[in-house]
Amino acid sequence: MLIEQFICREDNFGILIHDEKSGYTAAIDAPEGNAIHDMLKQRNWTLQFIFVTHHHHDHIEALAELKQAYNAVIIGPEAERKKITPLDYALQPDENFCFGTYTLTALSTPGHTLGALSYYFPQANLLFAGDTLFSLGCGRLFEGTPLQMLTSLKKLRQLPDETTLYCGHEYTQTNALFALTIDPQNRKLHQRVEEVFSLRAQNAMTLPTTLGQEKETNPFLRWDASILRKNLAMENATDEEVFAEIRKRKDHF
Repeated sequence: MLIEQFICREDNFGILIHDEKSGYTAAIDAPEGNAIHDMLKQRNWTLQFIFVTHHHHDHIEALAELKQAYNAVIIGPEAERKKITPLDYALQPDENFCFGTYTLTALSTPGHTLGALSYYFPQANLLFAGDTLFSLGCGRLFEGTPLQMLTSLKKLRQLPDETTLYCGHEYTQTNALFALTIDPQNRKLHQRVEEVFSLRAQNAMTLPTTLGQEKETNPFLRWDASILRKNLAMENATDEEVFAEIRKRKDHF
Protein backbone atom coordinates (compact mmCIF):
# COMPACT_ATOMS: atom_id res chain seq x y z
CA MET A 1 0.00 0.00 0.00
CA LEU A 2 1.38 3.39 -1.01
CA ILE A 3 0.21 6.37 1.03
CA GLU A 4 0.43 10.10 0.40
CA GLN A 5 -0.41 12.48 3.25
CA PHE A 6 -0.60 16.24 2.74
CA ILE A 7 -2.10 19.31 4.35
CA CYS A 8 -5.48 20.59 3.16
CA ARG A 9 -7.28 23.75 4.18
CA GLU A 10 -5.40 24.95 7.27
CA ASP A 11 -4.83 21.84 9.36
CA ASN A 12 -6.75 18.97 7.75
CA PHE A 13 -4.81 16.01 6.46
CA GLY A 14 -5.49 14.90 2.92
CA ILE A 15 -4.71 11.19 2.50
CA LEU A 16 -4.51 9.06 -0.62
CA ILE A 17 -3.96 5.31 -0.51
CA HIS A 18 -2.90 3.28 -3.54
CA ASP A 19 -2.95 -0.48 -3.99
CA GLU A 20 -0.15 -1.23 -6.42
CA LYS A 21 -1.46 -4.66 -7.42
CA SER A 22 -4.94 -3.54 -8.45
CA GLY A 23 -4.01 0.03 -9.35
CA TYR A 24 -6.90 1.34 -7.23
CA THR A 25 -6.60 4.65 -5.40
CA ALA A 26 -8.80 5.97 -2.61
CA ALA A 27 -9.01 9.18 -0.63
CA ILE A 28 -9.71 9.19 3.07
CA ASP A 29 -12.26 12.01 3.32
CA ALA A 30 -12.42 14.94 0.91
CA PRO A 31 -11.36 18.14 2.68
CA GLU A 32 -10.12 20.11 -0.34
CA GLY A 33 -10.46 19.43 -4.06
CA ASN A 34 -7.41 21.28 -5.39
CA ALA A 35 -4.95 19.63 -3.02
CA ILE A 36 -6.31 16.17 -3.83
CA HIS A 37 -6.31 16.85 -7.57
CA ASP A 38 -2.69 18.03 -7.38
CA MET A 39 -1.49 14.97 -5.51
CA LEU A 40 -3.33 12.60 -7.85
CA LYS A 41 -1.71 14.34 -10.81
CA GLN A 42 1.70 14.27 -9.17
CA ARG A 43 1.48 10.52 -8.59
CA ASN A 44 -0.32 9.81 -11.86
CA TRP A 45 -3.12 8.07 -9.99
CA THR A 46 -6.86 8.00 -10.76
CA LEU A 47 -9.34 8.15 -7.92
CA GLN A 48 -11.71 5.17 -7.66
CA PHE A 49 -12.99 5.46 -4.08
CA ILE A 50 -13.50 7.98 -1.28
CA PHE A 51 -13.89 6.63 2.25
CA VAL A 52 -15.71 9.17 4.43
CA THR A 53 -15.13 9.02 8.19
CA HIS A 54 -17.92 11.41 9.25
CA HIS A 55 -20.20 14.16 7.99
CA HIS A 56 -18.46 17.35 9.13
CA HIS A 57 -18.03 19.91 6.36
CA ASP A 58 -14.24 19.99 6.44
CA HIS A 59 -14.21 16.26 5.63
CA ILE A 60 -16.79 16.19 2.82
CA GLU A 61 -16.48 19.59 1.17
CA ALA A 62 -14.91 18.26 -2.05
CA LEU A 63 -17.05 15.14 -2.48
CA ALA A 64 -19.23 16.47 -5.29
CA GLU A 65 -16.24 17.98 -7.10
CA LEU A 66 -14.24 14.74 -6.93
CA LYS A 67 -17.27 12.69 -7.92
CA GLN A 68 -17.70 14.80 -11.04
CA ALA A 69 -14.01 14.69 -11.94
CA TYR A 70 -13.32 10.97 -11.41
CA ASN A 71 -16.70 9.27 -10.96
CA ALA A 72 -15.27 7.88 -7.74
CA VAL A 73 -17.45 5.67 -5.56
CA ILE A 74 -18.18 7.50 -2.31
CA ILE A 75 -18.43 5.24 0.72
CA GLY A 76 -19.39 6.29 4.23
CA PRO A 77 -21.35 5.47 7.38
CA GLU A 78 -24.94 4.29 7.06
CA ALA A 79 -25.76 6.23 10.22
CA GLU A 80 -24.85 9.51 8.50
CA ARG A 81 -26.23 8.75 5.04
CA LYS A 82 -28.59 11.73 5.07
CA LYS A 83 -25.78 14.14 5.98
CA ILE A 84 -23.27 13.03 3.33
CA THR A 85 -24.07 13.94 -0.27
CA PRO A 86 -23.46 12.23 -2.59
CA LEU A 87 -23.02 8.83 -0.91
CA ASP A 88 -22.95 5.79 -3.20
CA TYR A 89 -22.50 3.01 -0.68
CA ALA A 90 -23.24 3.07 3.04
CA LEU A 91 -21.30 0.86 5.42
CA GLN A 92 -22.87 -0.69 8.48
CA PRO A 93 -20.92 -0.63 11.75
CA ASP A 94 -17.96 -3.03 11.60
CA GLU A 95 -18.74 -4.10 8.02
CA ASN A 96 -15.89 -5.35 5.82
CA PHE A 97 -15.20 -3.91 2.37
CA CYS A 98 -12.73 -4.93 -0.34
CA PHE A 99 -10.36 -2.27 -1.65
CA GLY A 100 -8.25 -3.82 -4.39
CA THR A 101 -6.30 -6.67 -2.83
CA TYR A 102 -6.98 -5.43 0.72
CA THR A 103 -9.94 -5.85 3.05
CA LEU A 104 -10.82 -3.03 5.39
CA THR A 105 -13.10 -3.03 8.40
CA ALA A 106 -15.27 0.03 8.98
CA LEU A 107 -14.97 0.26 12.74
CA SER A 108 -17.90 2.01 14.39
CA THR A 109 -16.33 4.75 16.54
CA PRO A 110 -19.04 7.19 17.67
CA GLY A 111 -18.27 10.12 19.94
CA HIS A 112 -17.10 12.98 17.76
CA THR A 113 -20.21 12.32 15.68
CA LEU A 114 -22.78 9.59 16.27
CA GLY A 115 -22.02 7.66 13.10
CA ALA A 116 -18.26 8.12 12.80
CA LEU A 117 -16.24 5.31 11.23
CA SER A 118 -12.55 4.48 11.47
CA TYR A 119 -11.08 2.44 8.62
CA TYR A 120 -8.78 -0.42 9.63
CA PHE A 121 -6.68 -2.43 7.17
CA PRO A 122 -5.43 -5.44 9.17
CA GLN A 123 -3.28 -6.84 6.34
CA ALA A 124 -1.36 -3.57 6.13
CA ASN A 125 -1.48 -2.63 9.84
CA LEU A 126 -3.11 0.70 8.96
CA LEU A 127 -5.74 2.72 10.80
CA PHE A 128 -7.42 5.84 9.45
CA ALA A 129 -9.21 7.24 12.49
CA GLY A 130 -10.62 10.51 11.15
CA ASP A 131 -11.43 12.80 14.07
CA THR A 132 -11.96 10.01 16.61
CA LEU A 133 -8.31 9.62 17.60
CA PHE A 134 -5.54 12.18 17.14
CA SER A 135 -1.90 11.92 18.07
CA LEU A 136 -1.85 12.80 21.79
CA GLY A 137 -5.56 13.66 21.62
CA CYS A 138 -9.06 12.67 20.58
CA GLY A 139 -11.99 14.42 18.93
CA ARG A 140 -14.35 16.77 20.72
CA LEU A 141 -17.69 15.27 21.69
CA PHE A 142 -19.88 17.27 19.35
CA GLU A 143 -22.63 14.63 19.24
CA GLY A 144 -21.68 11.68 21.40
CA THR A 145 -21.22 11.06 25.11
CA PRO A 146 -18.02 10.42 27.07
CA LEU A 147 -19.04 6.76 27.38
CA GLN A 148 -19.50 6.44 23.61
CA MET A 149 -16.10 7.95 22.89
CA LEU A 150 -14.45 5.88 25.61
CA THR A 151 -15.96 2.74 24.10
CA SER A 152 -14.68 3.76 20.67
CA LEU A 153 -11.18 4.44 21.97
CA LYS A 154 -11.15 1.13 23.84
CA LYS A 155 -11.89 -0.55 20.52
CA LEU A 156 -8.99 1.25 18.83
CA ARG A 157 -6.65 0.65 21.77
CA GLN A 158 -7.13 -3.09 21.35
CA LEU A 159 -5.56 -3.01 17.87
CA PRO A 160 -1.91 -4.12 17.58
CA ASP A 161 0.84 -1.75 18.73
CA GLU A 162 2.48 -1.86 15.31
CA THR A 163 -0.63 -0.38 13.66
CA THR A 164 0.24 2.83 11.83
CA LEU A 165 -2.15 5.65 12.71
CA TYR A 166 -3.36 8.39 10.38
CA CYS A 167 -5.94 10.94 11.49
CA GLY A 168 -7.88 13.96 10.30
CA HIS A 169 -5.95 16.98 11.62
CA GLU A 170 -2.51 18.32 12.50
CA TYR A 171 -3.33 19.04 16.13
CA THR A 172 -0.40 17.28 17.78
CA GLN A 173 1.50 20.29 19.10
CA THR A 174 -1.44 21.70 21.04
CA ASN A 175 -2.37 18.21 22.21
CA ALA A 176 1.19 17.74 23.46
CA LEU A 177 1.08 20.86 25.60
CA PHE A 178 -2.16 19.70 27.20
CA ALA A 179 -0.90 16.15 27.77
CA LEU A 180 2.03 17.50 29.79
CA THR A 181 -0.35 19.22 32.22
CA ILE A 182 -1.86 15.93 33.41
CA ASP A 183 0.93 13.42 32.69
CA PRO A 184 4.15 15.34 33.45
CA GLN A 185 6.05 12.33 34.83
CA ASN A 186 5.70 10.39 31.56
CA ARG A 187 9.21 10.14 30.11
CA LYS A 188 8.01 8.78 26.78
CA LEU A 189 5.56 11.67 26.50
CA HIS A 190 8.41 14.15 26.97
CA GLN A 191 10.34 12.40 24.20
CA ARG A 192 7.34 12.59 21.91
CA VAL A 193 6.81 16.29 22.72
CA GLU A 194 10.42 17.07 21.78
CA GLU A 195 9.95 15.19 18.52
CA VAL A 196 6.69 17.00 17.76
CA PHE A 197 8.12 20.47 18.37
CA SER A 198 11.17 19.65 16.25
CA LEU A 199 8.99 18.46 13.38
CA ARG A 200 6.71 21.49 13.51
CA ALA A 201 9.71 23.85 13.62
CA GLN A 202 10.67 22.34 10.26
CA ASN A 203 7.06 22.64 9.03
CA ALA A 204 6.97 18.84 8.88
CA MET A 205 3.93 16.69 9.72
CA THR A 206 3.72 14.86 13.04
CA LEU A 207 1.82 11.91 11.61
CA PRO A 208 1.70 9.06 10.95
CA THR A 209 2.58 7.55 14.28
CA THR A 210 1.92 4.11 15.78
CA LEU A 211 -0.78 2.95 18.12
CA GLY A 212 1.95 1.58 20.36
CA GLN A 213 3.40 5.06 20.82
CA GLU A 214 -0.05 6.54 21.39
CA LYS A 215 -0.87 3.95 24.05
CA GLU A 216 2.22 5.11 25.97
CA THR A 217 1.81 8.86 25.52
CA ASN A 218 -1.78 9.86 24.65
CA PRO A 219 -3.73 10.72 27.83
CA PHE A 220 -7.00 9.85 26.10
CA LEU A 221 -5.78 6.25 25.84
CA ARG A 222 -4.42 6.20 29.42
CA TRP A 223 -7.60 6.56 31.48
CA ASP A 224 -6.58 3.48 33.50
CA ALA A 225 -2.95 4.49 34.13
CA SER A 226 -2.41 4.75 37.89
CA ILE A 227 -0.10 7.78 37.69
CA LEU A 228 -2.59 9.68 35.53
CA ARG A 229 -5.45 8.88 37.91
CA LYS A 230 -3.29 10.03 40.83
CA ASN A 231 -2.50 13.30 39.04
CA LEU A 232 -6.23 13.87 38.56
CA ALA A 233 -7.02 12.83 42.15
CA MET A 234 -9.34 10.18 40.69
CA GLU A 235 -7.72 6.93 41.83
CA ASN A 236 -11.06 5.25 42.58
CA ALA A 237 -13.12 6.73 39.76
CA THR A 238 -14.61 4.74 36.89
CA ASP A 239 -13.00 4.71 33.46
CA GLU A 240 -15.86 6.84 32.17
CA GLU A 241 -15.41 9.43 34.93
CA VAL A 242 -11.67 9.68 34.33
CA PHE A 243 -12.09 9.98 30.57
CA ALA A 244 -14.82 12.62 30.94
CA GLU A 245 -12.57 14.67 33.22
CA ILE A 246 -9.66 14.52 30.76
CA ARG A 247 -11.95 15.57 27.91
CA LYS A 248 -13.44 18.40 30.00
CA ARG A 249 -9.98 19.73 30.85
CA LYS A 250 -8.89 19.61 27.22
CA ASP A 251 -12.06 21.45 26.15
CA HIS A 252 -11.09 24.33 28.45
CA PHE A 253 -7.33 24.22 27.81
